[in-house]
Amino acid sequence: MTLAPPKLEQFRLEFQDNGLVHLVFDVPGRTMNLFSNAAIHELGAFAAWFGTSDVRGVLIRSGKDTAFCAGADLTELGVAYDMIVAAPPRDRFTIAFDHFFPLSAALRALETAGKPVAAAIAGLALGGGCELALAAHYRVLTDSPRAALGLPESLVGLLPGAGGTQRLPRLIGVNKALPILLEGARLAGKAALDSGLVDAVVTPGEEIAAAEQWLLTATKQCQPWDRPEWTATRPGQVSAQIDPVRARIMAETGGLYPAPISILDCIEHGLPQCFDGAIRSEMAIFAHLIQRPEPRNMIQTLFLGKTDYDRHVRKGTAPAFIGDVVAALAPLGSDWADPQVRQSAHALVDQWAGQHTAEELRMADYAVVSQLGYPAYLGGPFAALRATST
Repeated sequence: MTLAPPKLEQFRLEFQDNGLVHLVFDVPGRTMNLFSNAAIHELGAFAAWFGTSDVRGVLIRSGKDTAFCAGADLTELGVAYDMIVAAPPRDRFTIAFDHFFPLSAALRALETAGKPVAAAIAGLALGGGCELALAAHYRVLTDSPRAALGLPESLVGLLPGAGGTQRLPRLIGVNKALPILLEGARLAGKAALDSGLVDAVVTPGEEIAAAEQWLLTATKQCQPWDRPEWTATRPGQVSAQIDPVRARIMAETGGLYPAPISILDCIEHGLPQCFDGAIRSEMAIFAHLIQRPEPRNMIQTLFLGKTDYDRHVRKGTAPAFIGDVVAALAPLGSDWADPQVRQSAHALVDQWAGQHTAEELRMADYAVVSQLGYPAYLGGPFAALRATST
């Protein structure tokens, strides 16, 4: 007997007369789809049901006009970070692994359900949204600059922890994957098609029909890395590609930005493994990375601070003190690697630290990082000042 489909709120199911089901990502009350904990667990419930259902296949699409999915809910991620670092050190790895692995497990269950999965992408598919698309067996992308795929986690000090470091290089090769993984590059249109990231590019409005056409002619599907003839890359071959990149990044950053190195570790350790082992290695590396202060600092400044700053600038409501902070620090120059220069900066900003909200200080940190080149891994002078005083 076929089980009843799960009750969903972050997604909805639309059953088609042709035997297919549409899994529509449509987070209520938001203009943009994000992967919250609720959405992740709903996806897992759907994947478990899908493998036992009598539907022919599933088409994943967005119910929003703005994007397919913009990635993780970084506000929830910040709460998770606080939960992890508040735990005893001996427990932090297990807490982090168990908290973040469910998305990877849900995507794995989806792609191994034994039925065809297609994604129709008519907007941005970033971070977890891109990883969701990568877990499909067939990807259709609209030919529009508004529709692109990317994995920008490294830009906020993290790595794609739901299989992104494993599916992408397996799909398009290590050399093509590295700019996407390390630099946050996005691929759209013909570039995405030529790279092998998507299977078809169509005129906007034709993506659902194109994906359904493939689903209706597909037999039981599995990913290339799950086929019996798949051969894992030998460790020496992976290292030969990774080692020069690792050396370059270390020379450029001095190892102060751990995310790119962690991404390279994921690729180097993961590609020689079977896929189920690889995604666990990826999550083990993620669980260590998320405990570090650099991701927290970069999310607070380069994402939350930037978002707040851009919004206030558009409205003309940016606090005047932000300009005062930039003006006060500008004469210090750009040698932020010098601890004495940073200490001077902290002494200068201390006068504002207790007079403004956390949001305002985040915006000021973003302004100093983006305009004066203050190290992003420290989060900005106010973030660094707080760290030294706790």
